[in-house]
Amino acid sequence: MKLFLKIIGILVLIVVLVIAGGLVYLFTALPKASPVKDIRVEITPERIERGEYLARHVAVCIDCHSTRDWQYYSGPVTPNTDGQGGMEFGPDLGFPGHVYAANITPAAIASWSDGELIRAITEGVSKDKTALFPLMPYHKYGRMSENDLYSIVAYIRSLRPIPNGVPKTKLDFPMNLIVRLIPQPSNLQPMPDTTDTVAYGKYLTTMAFCSDCHTPFDKGKPVVGMEFAGGMEFTMPGVTIRSANITPDEETGLGRFSRETFIERFKAFTAEEVRRMKVPPTGAANTPMPWTMYNGMTEYDLGAIYDYLQTIKPVKNSIEIFSAGQAKTNP
Repeated sequence: MKLFLKIIGILVLIVVLVIAGGLVYLFTALPKASPVKDIRVEITPERIERGEYLARHVAVCIDCHSTRDWQYYSGPVTPNTDGQGGMEFGPDLGFPGHVYAANITPAAIASWSDGELIRAITEGVSKDKTALFPLMPYHKYGRMSENDLYSIVAYIRSLRPIPNGVPKTKLDFPMNLIVRLIPQPSNLQPMPDTTDTVAYGKYLTTMAFCSDCHTPFDKGKPVVGMEFAGGMEFTMPGVTIRSANITPDEETGLGRFSRETFIERFKAFTAEEVRRMKVPPTGAANTPMPWTMYNGMTEYDLGAIYDYLQTIKPVKNSIEIFSAGQAKTNP
């Protein structure tokens, strides 16, 4: 009996040591942060212009890092809040804790070096080596071109400073540990020749992280074989919104629409009266899709995205875009 208890005691000790060692590793060796590069981005009018286009209309950084006015369809950005942060993504929206978009105006990032900003944007590791929750698609931003990345940094530096204290993100267990495993080194890619609209469209689609919202997830992972097939659920007051199928399926996806129709769908939000369509505060057919930001893409770029999407595998997946009531689950 004594021998048995001794063996049990040894096993318990081994388990405790393994757990302790794992925790030490998680909190000392992770996240896998690349050394901060000694980079100084040259801020030029051309870079700021390109960065503004990308941050507002393609990568849509300004979308999450500002205040969106949900009394209007698609939640356009509230004037004079560009980059101030503070938007909360909490359990009511299906998130494992409380995630807050950071203030990215110079009022908050003046002490950050360009290398630290670039590491955060492309690898998901902050100045203090905290792992960022991948709501910000750094796994996609880490595949843009160096020039586009530098242009976004230049534009962010040019924003009007807005003092705005933002709460720290607090993730529930075990996500507060898992998140430390997610960051990976970036893999910057040269921008394809823009005349190759399929390759260029893939580049833009990646930067715009279309697949992140237009792919259904199960237990935090994208469903294999359902890429771009839609169906991700978003909970809004009194309603459930589901992303559309944007594969080229001719019955349930983009195969039903011409290139011109696709472009027109985005450009329909150019008119001010459309951009300011009021919706009731609850139970209305609203959408988290930032149409009023993506509509600023050029027709050429939108056409390139369409051309690329026509090359992916068609998936038959009929989507009920809008339904009253809250979603039962939210990925």
